[in-house]
Amino acid sequence: MSAPDLEPVTPHGEHARPPARGDRWAAFKASPYLPAVVLMFIIAAAAGLFAGSYTYAMANPTPRNIPAAAVGDLDTARAKLFLGRLEDVLDTSLVLHEYATEAEARTALEEQKVFAILRSENGGVGLDIASASGASVAQLLAESTLKVGEAAHVQVKVTDVKPLQRGDPRGLALFYISLAAVIIGFLGAIQLSVHAKALPPLDRMAFTAAYALLGGFAITAVVDWLLSSVKLPFLQSWMILSFTMFTTGMVFTMFNALMGRWAMIPTWGLMVLLGNPSSGGAVSWPLLPSVLGFIGRWLPPGASVNAQHAAVYYHGHQRVFPYLVLAGWSLVSCTVFLLWCHRHPEGRDHMPEHAAAAT
Repeated sequence: MSAPDLEPVTPHGEHARPPARGDRWAAFKASPYLPAVVLMFIIAAAAGLFAGSYTYAMANPTPRNIPAAAVGDLDTARAKLFLGRLEDVLDTSLVLHEYATEAEARTALEEQKVFAILRSENGGVGLDIASASGASVAQLLAESTLKVGEAAHVQVKVTDVKPLQRGDPRGLALFYISLAAVIIGFLGAIQLSVHAKALPPLDRMAFTAAYALLGGFAITAVVDWLLSSVKLPFLQSWMILSFTMFTTGMVFTMFNALMGRWAMIPTWGLMVLLGNPSSGGAVSWPLLPSVLGFIGRWLPPGASVNAQHAAVYYHGHQRVFPYLVLAGWSLVSCTVFLLWCHRHPEGRDHMPEHAAAAT
């Protein structure tokens, strides 16, 4: 007869011994509680940073250097005294660019090289402002010039030669439609990564382009056709918004390939915390902190605002730079995404099973 199998003897009380600290940590890391705790702190920090970035950029806009055109004889003692007092009131320096004729100065204004035109006029001062170049800057210049003129007993005539459209008196509509394109652009990419993660890389890019085209059309149609808030050059505004949505969508897609579930952090940081306050849409760049005023032009939100702004108000003086910025971000994002997916197929959780097996 074979001996019966004997159960191993467990020392008394061993079954009640708590798991070792290392085992508890390993279990916690494998559980959904770790990312939940991390997200809790990230969201709290993002809330504070979000409020701080907008407050820093917009709560107390202060002029730094305002480029302006000078026409006529502004070298007289009276004119110099007036300009000195104006700079004191503005608490900044006017960067004056002299032009021989008013036509040349007006061209510089149309090309957005300057924000105003100062000229001597019948013993007084004439000031041409362009609200379309920045409502906040135009308002500040107009109010300050009238105040100095009254104090110095100098006659001042202010003319808005490039007013905003009636449906957008504060000049914020273009900022809001660009903001919508930026945020919906990367939110769409997030939804694709969650609900259509089996899409191959090229198909994901195609669907990103598709929802960008539809989304850009929807924004333009609602603002122009349905609400009639701003009269937009429909096709151009549509393409700018779609380009913006595709760019921000691909930026998230790139970070998602590189970082997985934490991709939202750099995307939100670049597009919302840094990009939107520095875009110049709500506060013109001469009133922004100098670092933000410079950085904003190189990020997709600022490029979108600038391109849209020129399309609506400066038809004959389009700039290529905003489009190059959007194209550069799109190209880098698509290239990095495709290269990473090709070199690290094991990290592509969006691959179909048969494709994963084939690789």
